[in-house]
Amino acid sequence: MLLHRHKFPLLCCGCGGGVVAARGAATVDDTTTKNTGKSARQLSWAQVEAMTSGFTTAVVGEGGFSTVYLARLAGSHQLAAVKLHRSCSERLRRAFRQELDALLRVRHPHIVRLLAFCDQRDEGVLVLEFAPNGNLHDNLHASDRQNTPMPWARRAAVALQVARALEYLHDRCEPAVVHGDVKASNVLLDAGMCARLCDFGSARAGFVSASARPPRAVLGSPGYVDPHYLRSGVLTTKSDVYSFGVLLLELLTGTQPFQDGRLLTSAVVSVIKAGSFDVRKLVDQRLGCRYDGADAAALAAAAMECVGENPTLRPSMADVVRALERTGAAPVSAAGR
Repeated sequence: MLLHRHKFPLLCCGCGGGVVAARGAATVDDTTTKNTGKSARQLSWAQVEAMTSGFTTAVVGEGGFSTVYLARLAGSHQLAAVKLHRSCSERLRRAFRQELDALLRVRHPHIVRLLAFCDQRDEGVLVLEFAPNGNLHDNLHASDRQNTPMPWARRAAVALQVARALEYLHDRCEPAVVHGDVKASNVLLDAGMCARLCDFGSARAGFVSASARPPRAVLGSPGYVDPHYLRSGVLTTKSDVYSFGVLLLELLTGTQPFQDGRLLTSAVVSVIKAGSFDVRKLVDQRLGCRYDGADAAALAAAAMECVGENPTLRPSMADVVRALERTGAAPVSAAGR
């Protein structure tokens, strides 16, 4: 779910180390909480209310069915984001359970860390690490950054970090986890500007079986959604691969995936299919010549394989990681495997 910007640098997770506490953050004594898997603690509703001063602390994000409050964990300087799900329907309650179950299962340096949760009421609560540098979408596209675009090295590093997170979900989780909504606004940037994949409300364990017709409630976001999934209703790891390919094109071009009624994939594919193309015509013009041409060409080639029409011919995320590691991104983020 896309959370809209407010007065604080969104969004809900990431490394809070060294961050100055924002006004309106409250504390809660977490020494009495119950330890559960992956170190996430189960909170009572009373503890959640204390943490947010009755849900009156600073609101740092808001979506159609959730609100994110800023809080501070007692006994530390770590800021946390308290995501309140308003589960007003069975579908929304299911989405909360899916996100909770996924976050309890996974542990990776480039996936948002779940600190605590509360599932005692219809309104589910997730307590996540706070990301002081907001999300990738805002860093790429915010109007106040037009004169200082995200540097090429950071874009390449973020691409590799997200690829490694998806490789982990697809190949190292049993059963495999399909994220289902890979997009720039679901990539958070921590204090060190490293990527944290978030928002697992659309996540699925294993493959979603085909239905007689495409699903009524389509997962994903405009411009990122796998066309094969739209036609068939079959969601697999290759659907994530497609969305990641769109994200690569977005990092490369600085253009949003769906803008003014036009798909970024259509525009880029037409340029590349025209024959030998000049990668300089694809790279974000705001970068000028401040990028590596060979790495940009390699990133474009990887993206085109990911967004291929036939999902069986798309690479695995492990293949994509290996391709990106051969570029200049690898040394920047080698420690974040």
